[in-house]
Amino acid sequence: MLFESGPGADRPAVARVRRCGRMAAASVVVVLAGCGPSPTPAPGAGAAAPPPVEVGVLTVTPGTVGLVTELPGRTEASRVAQVRARVAGIVKQRLFREGSDVRAGQPLFQIDDAPYRAALASAEAALARAEANLLQTRALAERYQPLAAASAVSQQDLVAAQAAYKQSEADVAAARAARQTAQINLGYAAVNAPISGRIGRALVTEGALVGQGEATQLALVQQIDPMYVNFTQSATEVLRMRRAVADGRLQRAAGAEAALVRIVLDDGSTHALPGRLLFSDLSVDPGTGQITLRAELPNPGGALLPGLYVRARLQEAAAAGAVRLPQQAVAQAAQGASVMVVGADGKVAPRAVKLGPAVGGQWVVLEGLVAGEQVMVDGFQKLRPGATVKPVPWSPARVDAGPAASASASPASAASR
Repeated sequence: MLFESGPGADRPAVARVRRCGRMAAASVVVVLAGCGPSPTPAPGAGAAAPPPVEVGVLTVTPGTVGLVTELPGRTEASRVAQVRARVAGIVKQRLFREGSDVRAGQPLFQIDDAPYRAALASAEAALARAEANLLQTRALAERYQPLAAASAVSQQDLVAAQAAYKQSEADVAAARAARQTAQINLGYAAVNAPISGRIGRALVTEGALVGQGEATQLALVQQIDPMYVNFTQSATEVLRMRRAVADGRLQRAAGAEAALVRIVLDDGSTHALPGRLLFSDLSVDPGTGQITLRAELPNPGGALLPGLYVRARLQEAAAAGAVRLPQQAVAQAAQGASVMVVGADGKVAPRAVKLGPAVGGQWVVLEGLVAGEQVMVDGFQKLRPGATVKPVPWSPARVDAGPAASASASPASAASR
């Protein structure tokens, strides 16, 4: 029998029930303990800390840097001459090839010169007649001179003979001038190049009537070697540069009065030969606030043409103790420019700097850096807040210094900047 009656018969059963309850409770505790979170290992007892990331850096080495200003401008022929008809007539012949180089005095057009040859012949005949009349009046005046002294002729006849002689001399001078005019007009019938240079297209054709009432333009000759480059610079920049030189913050470039000018073409290429600065204008354009400058540029072979849009690189001053950094190393914001400096402990911190102009794709840093400091150039996307970095020398050929690495940074690096 499982249960027995009697006063003490229920004690073993109660004991068994109590033991079963304690075993069940212990089982629940074990199950709950197995379902709880696993304990976190103590620092250093689990996985090791990640190694510092590598970033490219440049060591600051101050020196004297020429400040090159890049200004927009246009090319212009150094000499321009309009070829015009100076006498009226019909164009008989064009004597040049359009777009070719011509020399001064070279025949370009031939105008019908028959009327001018006839005018010259008439002028020469008039001169011969005047000279013959002069011969006669001179002989008469010379003959009357002794006769008047002997009272063989009246004094009035002598004066009349002498006046006729003087008038004949004047007639000869006028005839000679008329002949010279006829010769000049005959020469103008052959239209020659006024200067050496490159000639454009002909503005008239054979058979055209030119010079009738006005000096008709026939062609245009431009001398393009050397070539002029006209460019403008802000008056504010000019005054700021001059103040900096006067205060000693900048040094005037050697030979600044004839500073070298490099020309960058629209496709990004640089003209092989440097030019020299000729002058800067004395007045400021009231409409634009710009000052006009002109440079002279050798142009052998006519590689540059008038009217080209170019950019002129002009070195006007030099900064002592300046640093050149790649543009990707400098961040610019409304508060100013800054760079990331790697400290001796491997920590990266932003540093405000003062920039000059860009030179050769690099920023010129005038203030804010000390010799020997390491400036971060690439690896911005690897930065983590509070993490240390391992600086390695940077060079443009580094594999991890691609456009994406230099142009974009992680949110953490952007926040630190």
